[in-house]
Amino acid sequence: MPGPSSGRQARRPLSVRATRPAKRRGANARVRLTVGRLLLVSALLLAGIKLVQVQGFEAAELSLKAQQQRATPQDIPAERGAILDRNGNQLAFSIEARALYAVPKLMRKNWAEQLEKDPSIGSFEDHAKAIGAAIQQVLGTEVDGQRTDEQTMTEKLLRDTTYIELVDNVEPTKAAAIRKQFNEIGSEFRAVRVYPNGKLASNIVGAANWRKDMTPGATHGQLGLESSQDNLLAGRNGRRVVDTIQGGDVVIPGADRDRELEPATPGKSLELTLDIDTQYVVQNMVTDYTAKSGAKSGSAVVLDSKTGEILAMANDKTFDPANFGKATEDEKRNIAVTSVYEPGSVNKIITAAGAIEDGLFKPDEVLTVPGRIQVADRWIRDAWPHGDLDMTFTGVFGKSSNVGTLMAAQKLGEERYADLLRKFGLGKRTGSGLTGEEAGLVPPLNQWSGSTFGNLPIGQGLSMTLLQMTGMYQAMANDGLRIPPRIIRAEVDGNGSRKETERPEAVRVVSPETAKTVREMFRSVVQDAPGQTGTGAAAALSGYQIAGKTGTAQQIDPDGRYSSTDYWITFAGILPADNPRYVVGIMLDGPTGTPFSSSAAPLFHDIASYLAQRYQVPLSAEQSPLITLTP
Repeated sequence: MPGPSSGRQARRPLSVRATRPAKRRGANARVRLTVGRLLLVSALLLAGIKLVQVQGFEAAELSLKAQQQRATPQDIPAERGAILDRNGNQLAFSIEARALYAVPKLMRKNWAEQLEKDPSIGSFEDHAKAIGAAIQQVLGTEVDGQRTDEQTMTEKLLRDTTYIELVDNVEPTKAAAIRKQFNEIGSEFRAVRVYPNGKLASNIVGAANWRKDMTPGATHGQLGLESSQDNLLAGRNGRRVVDTIQGGDVVIPGADRDRELEPATPGKSLELTLDIDTQYVVQNMVTDYTAKSGAKSGSAVVLDSKTGEILAMANDKTFDPANFGKATEDEKRNIAVTSVYEPGSVNKIITAAGAIEDGLFKPDEVLTVPGRIQVADRWIRDAWPHGDLDMTFTGVFGKSSNVGTLMAAQKLGEERYADLLRKFGLGKRTGSGLTGEEAGLVPPLNQWSGSTFGNLPIGQGLSMTLLQMTGMYQAMANDGLRIPPRIIRAEVDGNGSRKETERPEAVRVVSPETAKTVREMFRSVVQDAPGQTGTGAAAALSGYQIAGKTGTAQQIDPDGRYSSTDYWITFAGILPADNPRYVVGIMLDGPTGTPFSSSAAPLFHDIASYLAQRYQVPLSAEQSPLITLTP
């Protein structure tokens, strides 16, 4: 049995092993606690230093960066220039408007935050309804075809979307009244293009509208001068900085920042050569006469004989520029410059001018004109049957003899005739400034066949626009000096400073003496006397000498042959012949109704009568003498 000493020896080792490890764990814990405290203090110290750095030294820089993250530069649309007539009457101008919009998601979020602070303000649905009621109160239930009643507006505000347009084309004062009550409703600039005269001259002026699909939105031309002169009318956009949603394009309504960086430069206005009163009367006359004649279309041009300026250019078909999307292609075209046709006998003035200029004939010289003439393999006849017939050279044109005209043209020669075609401006665009203008077609001399010279002098085998045809007679009215027509008279800036457009260079066609002689010869066309009546007697105007020429040109059938039923009917005339002031050209496409189907002379009479009254044209010093056509 073990003794006491043996028992003590057994317990000692156990006591030593139990005590020493506990001391080590306590020491380690104290070390870890101390290190943790030191790390925590260090972290707090570093955070404090960073906080001081951010809120102190870097505050301004960081604030600027935050602002820049949502600051967006935007263009400010420039004010579009107006289009005016020669007397300053407005044909097109712009008025300011506003588009009201909202950002429903942001509105709902902001309202929820306010609702937590003040539950008495009510639900967002109630707030949206209040805004809808206010909009209806200010705008009524409809604006420009858009519903603005309370229900419609409320439904839009409650949609789950970032952006929604509430209503477009709102008067600025009414938009401001709504925003004064609810600044979370946004307002964007709009411009509404106004055409106070409706369809008047719309084929020339064209149309423009606000383009939302462009950046920035702005008024841009779509047709006519509004389109071709868009850059000049539009001006130059300005720049501003605004707060936008997440750096996008939607401006945050009521944001503090909205400052202008660069102001917009307004567009220039265009002063046209048109006279709005003359345009109105001529347009109505053309529309009425075309309908009576049964023609597919009709057009008339009035030129100032001294300047070549277009005082009126009217087509029977027009359109409403404020609603041009509903117009047909025919209604939008300006057929006075976009449609070409064979002119017929109005083209005979070229042969008359060349023969007189070169001294080949005298006005009262008598020619024996057979009933037909052969040119290459073709026989050309007059419009009425006859055998050999004595006619004065003047009578050849007063009676509109194809045979007599070709006799004179053959004496003139092909090269000389081709040169006159060029001088009269045929075969190339006039440079009038009108959109869509065609050049017409004159076959080059080196491509003429044997029969070509049997067609051209009588107005077949070449094509021209009505403006070109009228320009030919302007040259005769202006003492042989052709001035290419123009439609833009001046540019006017925002300060009212007026800059005349450069006048086109004049072209000498024939001498002043020749032009005067030809005008006197072509007075025979409108005379009415037994046995000596011209083809355009209905164009005569009491108290004034009138010089002009009728034209009837066969159209081309689908089989490529000249039609015996479809014609272009034309007339060109000078008022007055002894002291020219105005030139009028008329074209009717395929008239069928009698008694209007055979001549445009009555329409010239009506237009000339108006011009004489409108511009107080003095009466001719003496009446036209009776001219012998057939001795």
